[in-house]
Amino acid sequence: MAKIKVTKVKSAINRPQNQKRILESLGLRKIGQVKVHENTPNILGMVNKVSHLVSVEEA
Repeated sequence: MAKIKVTKVKSAINRPQNQKRILESLGLRKIGQVKVHENTPNILGMVNKVSHLVSVEEA
């Protein structure tokens, strides 16, 4: 299965609680932090919800 690299590029301050929880479940805590995930529908749905806070690349 393909992998994607998710990088947090903006702060979660003044964001709804569900977006903060999504970032935490993706494993992103600090700005600039990078995590590699499987390219599954669940992960893509989470990334879509916080697309304004993260950047995504294929790994």
